[in-house]
Amino acid sequence: MPPILFRLAHLLRSVYYFFFRPILLGVRVMLIQNGQVLLVRHTYVDGWYFPGGGLKRGETLEAAARREVREEAGAEVGALELVGVYTSHVWKTDHNALFRCVDFKIVGKSDFEIAEARFFPLSDLPADTIAGHRLRIEEFRDSKPSPKFGAW
Repeated sequence: MPPILFRLAHLLRSVYYFFFRPILLGVRVMLIQNGQVLLVRHTYVDGWYFPGGGLKRGETLEAAARREVREEAGAEVGALELVGVYTSHVWKTDHNALFRCVDFKIVGKSDFEIAEARFFPLSDLPADTIAGHRLRIEEFRDSKPSPKFGAW
């Protein structure tokens, strides 16, 4: 699907969220190796994110995290550590379970919704890294404990 169609779909979804204010549950995974973090840039929205997305019906948080990392980063993950569950309120209530993984291998390519997946040094993140993602990376980098729940 061309990027313009993804942007249009994202815009339509945002309009839906504005009017209906759904409550959503998703996962994000902080992939760390060799002092670097893997971030993805989508075709339909600006900024750098942890790989992740929404749960499918009947799917566990862990299964969703493994699926999303495979789809968005082309990685197979080993042990996952639950960092916390965070909430944001932008036209919708979005709850994200954040996992951290240091045991993974890149085995394939990202799917069609990802424009780019890249490793960045923990101390040199792109300027347009999404704020909640940047905060969790900085907590990890600076050995500060992350809260188990709170604002994204």
